[in-house]
Amino acid sequence: MATRYTASHWGLYEVGRKADGFPKLMPFSGDPDPSPIGLDQLESDVARLRVARPAVRQSWLEHGPGSHPEQRGREPFVEVSWEDALALVAAELTRVRATYGNEAIFGGSYGWSSAGRFHHAQSQVHRFLNMVGGYVRHVDTYSLAAGRVIMPHVVGPIDDLHAEHTSWDVLAEHTRLLVSFGGVPLKNSRVSPGGAGRHRVKEALAQMAASGTRFINISPLRENLVTDGDVEWIPIRPNTDTSVMLALAHELFKTGHADDAFLERCCVGGEAFRDYVLGLSDGQPKTPAWAAEISGVPAARIIDLAQEMAGTRTLLNVAWSLQRAEHGEQPFWAIVALACVLGQVGLPGGGFGLGYGAMNAIGSPHPRLKGPSLPQGRNPVTTFIPVARIADMLLNPGGRFTYEGKTHRYPDIRLIYWAGGNPYHHHQDLARLRRAWAKPDTIIVHEQFWNAHARMADIVLPATLAAERNDIAFATREGMLVAMHQAAPAHAEARDDFAIFSDLADRLGVGAAFTEGLDERAWLARLYATFVASAAANGIAVPDFPEFWERGVVDLAPHDEPVVFLDQFRSDPVAHPRPTPSGRIELFSTTVADAQAADCPGHPAWLPPTEWLGAPTAERWPIHLVSDQPARRLHSQLDHAPWSLAGKSGGREVVLVNTADAAARGIADGDVVDIVNGRGTVQAVAAVSDDIVAGAARLATGAWIDPAEDADAHGNPNVLTADRPASSFSQGCAALSCLVEIRRCAAPLPPTAHKLPPLIHRNSIRNAS
Repeated sequence: MATRYTASHWGLYEVGRKADGFPKLMPFSGDPDPSPIGLDQLESDVARLRVARPAVRQSWLEHGPGSHPEQRGREPFVEVSWEDALALVAAELTRVRATYGNEAIFGGSYGWSSAGRFHHAQSQVHRFLNMVGGYVRHVDTYSLAAGRVIMPHVVGPIDDLHAEHTSWDVLAEHTRLLVSFGGVPLKNSRVSPGGAGRHRVKEALAQMAASGTRFINISPLRENLVTDGDVEWIPIRPNTDTSVMLALAHELFKTGHADDAFLERCCVGGEAFRDYVLGLSDGQPKTPAWAAEISGVPAARIIDLAQEMAGTRTLLNVAWSLQRAEHGEQPFWAIVALACVLGQVGLPGGGFGLGYGAMNAIGSPHPRLKGPSLPQGRNPVTTFIPVARIADMLLNPGGRFTYEGKTHRYPDIRLIYWAGGNPYHHHQDLARLRRAWAKPDTIIVHEQFWNAHARMADIVLPATLAAERNDIAFATREGMLVAMHQAAPAHAEARDDFAIFSDLADRLGVGAAFTEGLDERAWLARLYATFVASAAANGIAVPDFPEFWERGVVDLAPHDEPVVFLDQFRSDPVAHPRPTPSGRIELFSTTVADAQAADCPGHPAWLPPTEWLGAPTAERWPIHLVSDQPARRLHSQLDHAPWSLAGKSGGREVVLVNTADAAARGIADGDVVDIVNGRGTVQAVAAVSDDIVAGAARLATGAWIDPAEDADAHGNPNVLTADRPASSFSQGCAALSCLVEIRRCAAPLPPTAHKLPPLIHRNSIRNAS
């Protein structure tokens, strides 16, 4: 019998069986560095918190939509039949559409719901809502909004840029110096939206080290770049990277190492950028001494580094984390500008990278093919919000916001329908989100687990895990198409999103349009056919669907080719223009300047954030909190699983604290600490170390919170982060601009997030009052 596979965002799994016949997930045998995350997703320790049956918040069920919204997260749920639950959902959708229109429905879906391309919650919920008249949507991502918005005005759309990045094999051969702001965190590279068959980053860095590449990690954290070779760690104050990039450019201009010919031929705005860096336009030269005062990086090291960069083939990289901050557009724009001044853009192993290590696919040599994708139809509602502005939308119906220089209006949302993702993980200032969450009449969610997202809803519909479905996994430039065979039966009464929406569509009179008369197997065959066509257009032959389904994996590695980012543009910028207004790399953008956003000028600039270690507020909150991607889960997924729990201490997250900062506060390794600011209090366990810059602390994201408690005992940093935009231009997430104080905890609270809500079971609600 052929090996059976399933997949998640953490990787490809082979499906085996335990002695008792229960399925067991094992890493793909062809993966050189498999991730352990997700291997325990089918274990009983994980299943204990599954949503087993449809459930309705008691007040909403007994008194109707809008009843006691302040009690969301604090009162019991009534378990009901699927028939009753779907009848309630259909009736509420009908009421809201008839009374307020479809602009009152927010189609929430944010997160990595499935590696599968058919049972993909975001695609399914958007297709369904489009069939019933549309919904208010979001644009961009919490991970990358500032970068995603600014880059089309500078070089091109960021998804295209990531697909064009120089492949790791070319870097190993040609890059002699890798300078990375924010490092190349291996834990981040563990994931890919459609599944990573071969985790390549650890091996790639080792190959670069073996080839003689020298690594410099400019970061608050030493561990953000680890290879088999030596890595020079240059500690830097969080959110100050742009100042160092500008100072490096200043040194290149000053010493005559700037590539004026490249700036003239391939860029626009080079003179405006030069005038700013040299201080001719604002009176402040961006010297190494100036940057040292801001960043804590010694001026002498900046001067020497500029010389080193100019003297060898250098790749400049930025981590995505740099743009998840106030003025997050600036480091992404500044790294492009610095690379252009250096003049190595388009050369093998030189230029810039926007997130090597952020996801497994960046730096892949695999062919770029269009994968299978569920058609979502057309959304008749044009209203949208930037994804990180959801609390603003709920709290300010009718209010105005700007986005890329244009003014838009917040809608008045009465119903949230959410499938895929957990806003109580990824949003900032969770106390503010809770206030906003009380505004809609009704919140409906599809969920696998009783996390805060489910417990803050009114109607919870149990959804299957990816391993409980048949599907097709594919991620652009991951090099594999995977037949995901159902590894385990659906838990209790859980259903696939497609089955849920098909039933609802029938009730609302659009069943035929939603399913197009196709069942799961027929949809998979249709989606696979679109991939076959894409592959054929690129000269690649793949098996037919029955053979693919039996074989399990289509491996595209034989079609790999080395990639050099922007090489054709460099060779002939006229014949191969960039998709910018000028066709060249824009170091000054008239479009951005014309938006007249004071917090996002027309060229890369140093703009002090509201919260950073140089701000007046640092006198009261003197520690900069870095909230990064966790090592043992993706976002909040599987936080209660054994692998995630093994990284905690007594059920709490671990906060990394600098040795000197801990000593000044009487904090010892293993102490429970309070992390506080004006937005809330979080408890965590201290790990004292010299591997983080003085004045900073690191607390990973994703710990579940207990919505029934006012203080967080588990260590979720978004209780503390500010709900403010990166800028009025991008409206991106600014979670990494956050100041706190840390102190020993006098009265630790018991961790209570990993528990079921009170549940009441009713066979029927038809006669209940």
